Amino acid sequence: MGLFDIFTSEIAIDLGTANTLIMYNDEIVINEPSIVALDRKTGKVIAVGTQALLMHERTHENIKTIRPLRDGVIADFTVAEHMIREFIKLLPRKSRLITPSYRMVICIPSGITEVEKRAVKDSAEHAGAKEVYLIHEPMAAAIGIGIDVDQPVGNMIVDIGGGTTEIAVIALAGIVCDQSIRFAGDVLNTDILDYMRRQHNLTIGERTAEQIKINVGAAIPELDNPPQPMEVKGKDLMSGIPKTITISYKEIAHALNKSIIKIEEAVLRALELTPPELSADIYERGIYLTGGGALLRGLDKRLSEKTKLPVHVAKDPLEAVVKGTGIALKNIEKFKFLMT
Repeated sequence: MGLFDIFTSEIAIDLGTANTLIMYNDEIVINEPSIVALDRKTGKVIAVGTQALLMHERTHENIKTIRPLRDGVIADFTVAEHMIREFIKLLPRKSRLITPSYRMVICIPSGITEVEKRAVKDSAEHAGAKEVYLIHEPMAAAIGIGIDVDQPVGNMIVDIGGGTTEIAVIALAGIVCDQSIRFAGDVLNTDILDYMRRQHNLTIGERTAEQIKINVGAAIPELDNPPQPMEVKGKDLMSGIPKTITISYKEIAHALNKSIIKIEEAVLRALELTPPELSADIYERGIYLTGGGALLRGLDKRLSEKTKLPVHVAKDPLEAVVKGTGIALKNIEKFKFLMT
């Protein structure tokens, strides 16, 4: 088994629309934005992850930045392969003389199609994987936050990522009912972009919209511990001259309202589809929020008021999915039946 370990490395990947996380040897060793910078003339990869993000919306005509995943699935097969390959190069090796083969477990949205599954597997295989297993994000999130998914008890997971919001009721190591909607972090960023344009005649970039969401984003207009107002720099739509404005969390709560209503509706639909006995379990145990969207201020309170159920934000919600994927990989024989 020792020789086998030298030649094979096991890695768990949360291949997200906004960020890619990789777990290796029980540690998260990669946590980088899912973006690639390419040379337009040669097609050569210039940078991936954080370095590529620094170039995003600041490039000249010879460089382009691409986010290979959209709405939780691979939109650009070739660039996704390049990105996975470059991230794998950053992993520590057991032997510098031997290039290992990889066994990978990759999480996927629950609403993914067979064609989209194939694209994920093909990208991983072309990037050097000998074995590829796929696990649904809500199941990985449940495992990652410490839920014993084998038990005959209902648990509801709401995983709000960059491209999709995954809502699932899990019992007996299976997904009983689920909702997968393409209203998540990217749509919230677009809401902020549109709001700044309409209300303040200010054009901003995706990166600035993301920073606004992080710094003053909120789901409700009244917070117990509100963030400080934020200065936003952009370009005046009328004059084309750079300008600065100050915005508060209340404005952003208003800007995000329509998209959050969509998430609320999806949660209510999932609850409607839940069998009565599992509904009783969820009434007692509540709803678990994971993913980057779980960090939006006041979202747990808003969902709790809408559903009349307790809502718990997971500890380290950004890492829940990759941690669960890593546990599934480490106990692959136990969890293999959950994978495709």
